[in-house]
Amino acid sequence: MGKLIVVIVGPTCSGKSNLSLNLAKELNTEIISSDSRQIYKDIDIGTAKPSKSELEEVPHSFIDLLELDENFDVSSYEKQAWMKIDNLINNKVIPIVTGGSGLYIRALIDGIVDIETDDEIRKELFAQKGIYGNEYLYKMLTDIDPESAKTMLPQNWKRVIRALEVFQITGKSITDFHTNQNRNKMGYNFLQFGLNWKREILYKRIETRVDGMINNGLVEEVKSILAKGYSETLNSLNSVGYKEIIAFLKNEVSLETAVSLIKRNTRRYAKRQLTWFRKDERIHWFNIENELDLFKIKNEILNKINSEL
Repeated sequence: MGKLIVVIVGPTCSGKSNLSLNLAKELNTEIISSDSRQIYKDIDIGTAKPSKSELEEVPHSFIDLLELDENFDVSSYEKQAWMKIDNLINNKVIPIVTGGSGLYIRALIDGIVDIETDDEIRKELFAQKGIYGNEYLYKMLTDIDPESAKTMLPQNWKRVIRALEVFQITGKSITDFHTNQNRNKMGYNFLQFGLNWKREILYKRIETRVDGMINNGLVEEVKSILAKGYSETLNSLNSVGYKEIIAFLKNEVSLETAVSLIKRNTRRYAKRQLTWFRKDERIHWFNIENELDLFKIKNEILNKINSEL
């Protein structure tokens, strides 16, 4: 049984926020966001951030926490999120974690390696990547840590480099550290649920959302951000929706092209999200064809929660 934590995952535009909001009302609980962009202030429209009324209705963590030029990493998220989770559980409340940032979810459930980086080792690995490519680094990782290599793809070169760096610093595989961290989380019961739409329906939902963002003032939002003096090169603005509108404002593309690029890049992002989450066999997937299915899913999840209590 253990300490229960509900996790809702899925691609962008799949209805995670709506489902989580309705579940939170039923359970009289709070939502812990695992969205790496909604954590920043000012970028509201392009991140599909919960509305002011929704935030008042159900408490959310990790929404509007940082200024656009502040740094935040997955290690910080893991530590702060666990503090919030333990506080809720100690108050006999079931936390709901939801979002599309797969690395945040994985860090929360499986832990991360909190080891300082080594600039010299990292520079060397980056140099090898530049000369030999991603496949070369991935082959190195496969040789020393085949288990963690199975959880990555060659194109996930940042994660591959991190795993190689940890091994060279400590002489141990990143998998060993994950295993040790997992032992510290025994007693917690994660119920993970994924939302899966037919691709053509999901893509239509994406197009509708992007059109809505433009109509609701995405261009004006980006203008306002840049007018405050924020650099267009900030990592927080290197996000789908913002980088394309910035290109439009710099007269590099037309608005029509920018909107088309947002739709295309959002589709690609959704595909990457699904690829990431589908590797985790612990996730129970719901196939969805319309909004009404989300109400049925809510009840199924509530039944599952009750069976675990």
